[in-house]
Amino acid sequence: MSLCVLEKVSRTYTTGDMVVWALRQVDLTIEPGEFVAVMGPSGSGKTTLMNILGCLDVPSSGRYLLAGKDVTAMDDDELSRMRSEHIGFIFQSFHLLPYATALENVLLPTLYLDRPPDGRKKRALELLSLVGLEDRANFRPSQLSGGQQQRVAIARALMNDPELVLADEPTGALDTATAAGIMRLLSSLNERGKTIVVVTHDPEVAAYARRVIRMRDGVPTEESVRRDPRPLNAGAPVTP
Repeated sequence: MSLCVLEKVSRTYTTGDMVVWALRQVDLTIEPGEFVAVMGPSGSGKTTLMNILGCLDVPSSGRYLLAGKDVTAMDDDELSRMRSEHIGFIFQSFHLLPYATALENVLLPTLYLDRPPDGRKKRALELLSLVGLEDRANFRPSQLSGGQQQRVAIARALMNDPELVLADEPTGALDTATAAGIMRLLSSLNERGKTIVVVTHDPEVAAYARRVIRMRDGVPTEESVRRDPRPLNAGAPVTP
């Protein structure tokens, strides 16, 4: 079963008397285990596409199936449940709580689950170890570098074991060497079976993906499949 299926999806916004088309009749399928990069200039529709994939927004017309479920007509509570059960988010600006430790930030997604808390702290510590921050669990964001904060955000995105990880410009606030380390980490997660969708304007970031979708005026205008995405050891080494 395909993980994400968009069928003739359009998204419009009304500004005064004008109707702005953010997406136009988009057909798109993302299979489990893919690593996809979505590229395009500002205003091309790439962020709107990610918001719909992540159930942060809904189509004005068309249909979106996530893990076989039609989310198009779901209410806010149902969309929130879909996000918590299926999706992990990584943002350019990290969105960590400044007063919480790295461990507490990773634990945040579990606060909205109905499942018992048994094992949550152990899993959060395992994820911090996975991203190379096992010795920073009790540090607050102000005590971490930008790259370390993004690694905490990645661990948080994985806390509920999502099928789909959406990353919006995940390296935009990082220097080149640190960005390469983050992309190698996302590549390693993809090797472990996670479906990764990265929205980016940076061809260096897109080089890690196996499939590149280019957006213009709300429409995918070009798509390519890379047989030789950038290997995990590409770029300068990065110290967590």
